[in-house]
Order: sequence, then structure tokens, then C-alpha cells
Amino acid sequence: MKSKINKSDFYKSTKNIMLTILGTLILAFSSAMFIIPFDLVAGGITSISIIIEKIIASPYITVDLIITVLAWSLFLIGFFVLGKDFAFKTLISTIIYPLGVSFFSRLVNSGVFGGFFDLKASRYSNIAIIMACLFGGLLIGMGCAVTFLGGGSTGGVDVLAFIICKHFKKLRSSKVIFYIDSVVIAIGVFVIRDLIITLLGIITAFVGALVIDRIFLGSEKAFNAQIISDRYEEINSAIIEVLGRTTTLIKIRGGYSKNDKVMLTVSFKLRQYAELIGIVNQIDKSAFVTITDVHEISGNGWTR
Repeated sequence: MKSKINKSDFYKSTKNIMLTILGTLILAFSSAMFIIPFDLVAGGITSISIIIEKIIASPYITVDLIITVLAWSLFLIGFFVLGKDFAFKTLISTIIYPLGVSFFSRLVNSGVFGGFFDLKASRYSNIAIIMACLFGGLLIGMGCAVTFLGGGSTGGVDVLAFIICKHFKKLRSSKVIFYIDSVVIAIGVFVIRDLIITLLGIITAFVGALVIDRIFLGSEKAFNAQIISDRYEEINSAIIEVLGRTTTLIKIRGGYSKNDKVMLTVSFKLRQYAELIGIVNQIDKSAFVTITDVHEISGNGWTR
């Protein structure tokens, strides 16, 4: 039994690492292909790097170099202030993201693959920035969501947000990140000095947020099931053992039959939906099951 648990943990860890790597690579590709070439300030470490590069205006100081310096600086700050557990979650992204941006940036050149990745040199260059805005936001959101699903963190301004929240307990990290990104975008207005690019950067951020909501938060969507079955004890044991969810047993009486029964209730996540239905059908196909959406769940095993 012990070897099975270890094997399961190994597969789960491997899956999470692969998701974090994939998400970070998607994020790096989006930044290099769409965000950096058009100076789209949409928040985050990449936008900060774009602003710094514009202020310094040196041919030796590139955006990918600034991203590398900032990423590792924030990682070290997070390691000493937030601890090794948090730092470990950001380590993969800290290594891969700067390298990914640097690599993919080399592809944005008219001399590479016939300029396939160079949107500015395209014959449709008049709409290239709009495509960059939309697809940049789409892939940024996708990259962040996949990374989060793997239990990782993209690092960057997240580190600053968590440090602030550590000293100001009443603040939520999501709001602090929003405030930081808002300040970055506001600064970008005065540095880039182009209202159209600024507005497109805001749209990019908005699209990214929507995608994260659909992919990541959508997978965390919760439901509540009410199950009435004469074999409730078997169903109860299976849910606890297989899904790892606790249940509540409620004594009820049928309005028509007047028979006393037991109703089992359990809260579960979207990814456990099919598994729960499978458990009930396998044990008692005649069970009466009602499933409803749950707006929010707080408490042991749920509080994020």
C-alpha cells in the first residue's frame, strides 16, 4: 500500500512540474512574440522591464536581460522574506521564464524562418498590434492558468504582493497584485507616451484575466450533491476514500411514502464531478441524486 501511495505522489508531482513548465513556456512565448515587440504594458514583470528599458535607452540593456535580473532578484527576496516553500513554487518559473523570453525573442526577426514570427514586418502590419493585443492576452492568461493548475507561481510581482500581505494581514494578494499592475500601467502611460498602446495594453490585461478565470477558477468550481439511497453507507465510504471529501448524513422522511431515510450531502470540485457520478452509479443506479452549483465554500479543506 505504501508503494502505491509513493507512486501516486510521484505521478502527481511529475504532472504538476510539467504543467508549471508548460505554463511558463506559454507565458514566455506570449511575452516575446506579442507583448515586448509592441511595448504593450499590461502589468507584471515584463511590463516593468519594458518601462525600465525605455527609461535607460541603452543598446546594451535589453528587455530580456532586465527580466532576468528582476526575476532572480524577486526570487531571492521571496526566499529570505517568505521562506523556502514559497520560493520553491516560483523556482521553475524563475529559471524557465527569462530563458524562454530570451530564446523566443530571437525568433522575432525577419531573418529567422523568413520573418514568420515578426508581426511588425508582416504585410498585415496595420492590424498586427491588435492581433498581438488579443493573442498576447489569451496566451498570457493560458500560461498563468496552466502554471497555477500545476501548483506553481509565476513569481514576479506576486512576490511583492505576498510580502505586502504578510505585513498587512487584512489585504488580499489578488487586490494587491491588481494595484501593483495598475500602477505599472499608469507609469507606462508617461513613459511610452502613446494612448493607443496604453489602451491596448489594458485590453491585453483584461483578456488575460478572463482566460485565467475560465481555465483556472473554472476548474475550482464547486458543487453540492444530495444523494438519497438505501446503500448510503457504501456510497459514503467510497466518497471519503476515493474523492477524499467528507460528507454529512441527514435523517429525512419521504413526503409521499412517509418512510424514514438518510440523505448524504457532499461538496466537491468540478474535476471530481464525473468521479462522483461514477461512484454512485456503480453502487446504486437507482439512487436519487441532486447536484447544485455552490457560489462559495469556506472552511477546513476549502479555504484558499
